[in-house]
Amino acid sequence: MNQTTQLLELYNLGLNAVKGDNAVYNALMAQGTQESCHVIAIGKAAEAMYQGVQRYLDKDIKSVLLISKYGHFSPEVLADRKLTAIETSHPIPAESSLSAGKTLLRYLGQLPANEPALFLISGGASSLCEVLEDGWTLAKLQTATQEKLANGAAISEINAMRKQLSKIKGGKLWQFISERPVACLLISDVQRDDPAVIGSGLLFPAPTDRAFSWEIVASNQQMLAAMQASEIFPNIQILPEFLSVDAEQAAKSCVSFLKNQADGVYVWGGETTVTLPANPGRGGRNQHFALAAALALENTENVMLLCAATDGSDGVTEDTGALVNGQTLARGRLENLDPVDCLTRADAGTFLAASGDLIHTGPTGTNVMDVVIALKTSCPI
Repeated sequence: MNQTTQLLELYNLGLNAVKGDNAVYNALMAQGTQESCHVIAIGKAAEAMYQGVQRYLDKDIKSVLLISKYGHFSPEVLADRKLTAIETSHPIPAESSLSAGKTLLRYLGQLPANEPALFLISGGASSLCEVLEDGWTLAKLQTATQEKLANGAAISEINAMRKQLSKIKGGKLWQFISERPVACLLISDVQRDDPAVIGSGLLFPAPTDRAFSWEIVASNQQMLAAMQASEIFPNIQILPEFLSVDAEQAAKSCVSFLKNQADGVYVWGGETTVTLPANPGRGGRNQHFALAAALALENTENVMLLCAATDGSDGVTEDTGALVNGQTLARGRLENLDPVDCLTRADAGTFLAASGDLIHTGPTGTNVMDVVIALKTSCPI
């Protein structure tokens, strides 16, 4: 097995450790309760998380509402008449997001009184489902979101804005739930796993007088730990630094660090940012990071680096990231592309497609931010 294949295998092993179906099933098994309930899953991992409940409760599920990103539902779920599955827009909310919000409130309003509800929340929920406060329009929401994304805002900043303009975020959803026991399982796509930031806090803060339990069932740190515990490489180190700065800056910092380290595998978690030009090209923050790393690694023979999202998509592309090395730039230049120009125009995806370094997974069933995995060896790669 070559080293490229080993790095991709390590990445996939980490993903499997935090997939929604296993994470939810294991959490329910540990809790040991088996109470019939209504299931509401919102986020990019909605289907996988629901599958975990389905596996555990089997026939004890009273009703199901799933809301996820376009392309994130299997044909089987979309054809299942026993549940409601709604596809909507991400990362920019659309009319479908507002329609999903109306469906959510209508669904909650029709549930029989006092019957338990289990919420399954994962990253993307903020964009996928919305009910706007009076005075806000979809156009204003889209403009505000696009401006935040283009200016490199962190997800916590974007979600803070969403709480202000939403009738259901920041714990406001409780006013539509009525008096019933509520439980919530979350996959964290935010730093420090703050439930008030995940999905803009649909259920957080919670009223102090309500029967409510919640748990983070998968996180970035869990994925890193699973990779470190694997036997694919003998020496895997988790770096404590969370990569949250500009993608290009973070890439340069990581490569500089690697050049002064012993042979081994080094992994980081994070979610970097990119400030976009007026007419950005193809790519996302992970592809931008990867191309910036490739520039810093040019002609380096003993390092390769993988930078990828964990949900299966990077930016508005269907590629999740890239695996680059010291020859990436040479391969892309054979296609008459300039890596500096592509990076400046936020068009890293075009260059990395030409160099053959993009990673494509499709929807993964989880969303725990991004990972960087670097291999340094004593021999040329």
